[in-house]
Amino acid sequence: MLNQSFRQWSLYTTFLILGGSLGFLGHAYWFQRQLNASLQAYGEFRQYEQSLAALDLNQDSVNFIAEAVKTVGPTVVRIDALDQTEASASPTPLFKKFFQLEEGFPTFDGDRQPQGTGSGFILSSDGQLVTNAHVVGNSSKVKVTLKDGQVFEGQVMGVDELTDIAVIKIDATGLPTATLGNAAGLTPGEWAIAIGNPLGFDNSVTVGIISALDRPSAQVGIPDKRVRFIQTDAAINPGNSGGPLLNVRGEVIGLNTAIRADGQGLGFAIPIETAQRIAQQLFTEGKATHPYLGIRMLALDGEGKNRLRETLPAMAQDLDLNQETGVLVIEVAPDSPAAIANIQVGDILKQVGDQPVLTAFDVQDVVERSSIGADLPIDLKRRGKMRQLTVQPTEFPS
Repeated sequence: MLNQSFRQWSLYTTFLILGGSLGFLGHAYWFQRQLNASLQAYGEFRQYEQSLAALDLNQDSVNFIAEAVKTVGPTVVRIDALDQTEASASPTPLFKKFFQLEEGFPTFDGDRQPQGTGSGFILSSDGQLVTNAHVVGNSSKVKVTLKDGQVFEGQVMGVDELTDIAVIKIDATGLPTATLGNAAGLTPGEWAIAIGNPLGFDNSVTVGIISALDRPSAQVGIPDKRVRFIQTDAAINPGNSGGPLLNVRGEVIGLNTAIRADGQGLGFAIPIETAQRIAQQLFTEGKATHPYLGIRMLALDGEGKNRLRETLPAMAQDLDLNQETGVLVIEVAPDSPAAIANIQVGDILKQVGDQPVLTAFDVQDVVERSSIGADLPIDLKRRGKMRQLTVQPTEFPS
């Protein structure tokens, strides 16, 4: 009997010790998980603090958007185009819609009616401004309104239709200037801020993200332009044209240009490197120069091959479309640099300069970066054999 009681007592004691041990271990596991969660939360908080510090914000700041706008807002201007003539060139369909929506704002001096209203921003303290070519149209003078209400008559110093850039000079000094950033380092998904005068609502701010980069002009709907656009979902409306697109540091990364009339959340901006390069040429020379070859091209990708079969079946039969890649020459302008260099219809461009090419946009980009009058080597395939030719681009004909 005693032995049985002892065994029962030993068994109870064992269960008690085992239960206590499991409870202790469970508590220790729970405590470790809580500690890890706390450390993770602290680490995330420190990363958040560091990100704020990287933006140079202080505790009194509302947010980074307000800080960027506070810095750049005074450099954004409203532009009312004046004196457009009936002989002015019609804008592309995308820009024509902008013109129709941007008419009818107050006159500059009671006699001249503004034909289009848009935005721009100040490049230099002595009154150099940049905007879109489709904002000024064929005007030689514009009305420029600063954020503080000052009004100037501006002189249009140059217009480049191929990139939709125009520059303006006003007689002023000591103006605030926009800080230019770098569009080449952008990443889709990062913040984007737009400032402008949409629909007559001056100094409006919208925010979104960089949706995509390097959108070809043909894809945007304006194939006659030589620009690879930044795409953003920051709201861009008629009147925003010519205003700045900013990053989180308040640096200008693009010049807002267009929206797609058939979609929402699709805005496009000219990369600031392109806008700055063209603006500098317009201010110093009164015009921008673009190298020109004189060919029409078709990429031999899936869509291009289908178009070739439908529109040029005879040419399609001469090519092994199942295997062929590159850019097909479908037309050569008479007396053009391409014609002089003996580039022929049916040639397949493989490499231009030191850049392999797969699309017409690849070719256009290389040509745009080339120098007028300088040798530009081209590797091409003609009737199954590889050849190398040298072309000398000339200035794009007006």
